[in-house]
Amino acid sequence: MDHMFLIVFIVLSFLTLLLPPKSPPSVLFSVVLRVKEKTHTVLIIQWISFVEQILVHLRKQYFYPDLPKGYQISQFDIPIASGGYVDIDIPMEFGGGHRRFGITRVHMEEDAGKLLHADVASHSQVDLNRAGVPLLEIVSEPDMRSGIEAAEYAAELQRLVRYLGVSNGNMQEGSLRCDVNVSVRPIGQSQFGTKVEVKNLNSFSSVSRAIDYEISRQVLLHSQGQENQIVQETRQWDEGSQKTVTMRKKEGLSDYRYFPEPDLPAVILTKEYVDGIRDSLPELPEMKRRRYEKMGLSMQDVIFLANDKNIAEYFDSTITKGADTKLAANWIMGDIAAFMKNEQLTINEIKLTPEELSELIATIKGGIISGKIGKQILSELLAKGGTVKGIIEEKDLVQITDTGEIEKMVDQVIVENPKQLEQYRGGKTKLQGFFAGQVMKLSKGKANPELLNKILLEKLNSEKS
Repeated sequence: MDHMFLIVFIVLSFLTLLLPPKSPPSVLFSVVLRVKEKTHTVLIIQWISFVEQILVHLRKQYFYPDLPKGYQISQFDIPIASGGYVDIDIPMEFGGGHRRFGITRVHMEEDAGKLLHADVASHSQVDLNRAGVPLLEIVSEPDMRSGIEAAEYAAELQRLVRYLGVSNGNMQEGSLRCDVNVSVRPIGQSQFGTKVEVKNLNSFSSVSRAIDYEISRQVLLHSQGQENQIVQETRQWDEGSQKTVTMRKKEGLSDYRYFPEPDLPAVILTKEYVDGIRDSLPELPEMKRRRYEKMGLSMQDVIFLANDKNIAEYFDSTITKGADTKLAANWIMGDIAAFMKNEQLTINEIKLTPEELSELIATIKGGIISGKIGKQILSELLAKGGTVKGIIEEKDLVQITDTGEIEKMVDQVIVENPKQLEQYRGGKTKLQGFFAGQVMKLSKGKANPELLNKILLEKLNSEKS
């Protein structure tokens, strides 16, 4: 692949739940104020360069089984918005780094139905429940160079619509869908290679794998001198074989005979309307990641915390209560994330509040309880709720910091383990951990670890001498 230069071109569409909740699906493209506000909220953000002030909808004429009325309401020469970019941070496991991908255009159109292909070749079924539902399509510039970059770009757009609350962004429900166009060209060639569209991408993982496969397929054909076999076509990703297969050829550009939609008047966006939406925008994922980075958190922490809006809000609320930033991140990314995964809960469904997490961190940091006891309290707070102070008082979990009391326990453990003491004096100094563990067991985990180890070391070395 060294002699090739990769161009990846991505089209990403997502449904924004724009029809009234209890209304039946309709083939008439309903433009209501709530619909437009959801759409414009996505557009009027820092990475869009230009937002059109007069919006016109067009009829796009074509026949397809999932479009029974024979035309689709869309936009053509005047998209809602154009230009701009999306910034992403590549996860460390994929090499890390910051990327910026350009946006070509953003336009609104109605969705078609969904074809259901049966195992038998004689017929297919069509589900028209989503036909007529408005969707927003975001078309990228050909700036991506790998499947991972494309998948992370799509994931960032999913985060964006979820942060804005305009869509749940669930790919498995069809609320967010991706089509990709892939082409390769030799180094030094200015003209793009023949682009191939790939469909049937139902997850970010399939986006990545499909693109990487298609890249390899096209590069192999180039290396064998068969680049004329790369034709403009639509292929679909087959999960079973992990390959792209031909769906249909594209002989040329279709004549869609666009003309203005007679049932929908033009929509005019005033400056006051645009400014009002811009002023109401929340802190978006990229802004949040940069803020977390300035706090001194690692990129791994930053990406994890900002990935989910609810987790980010939980973290922000915890540190607002006074918790140490890094410790709060560690608890959320470690024990709390593990609990949510095991119990299949979201951060909003656990019983531990940000206030009590902050209190737990402060209690451990202040030496009132040990980290080990803190984990026990955390488990109970996650499962049953309650307060840190209440659990400490109820179970008498206050850390033992009295030197005399710890000294008595150390003496008892040394007396009860003469064999280990002899081995320690013989040079097996790692047995210090054994003695510390026995003291912790005797204190039911309440002995202050630093004080315990200090006293234990003094006792063992004095005995040795």
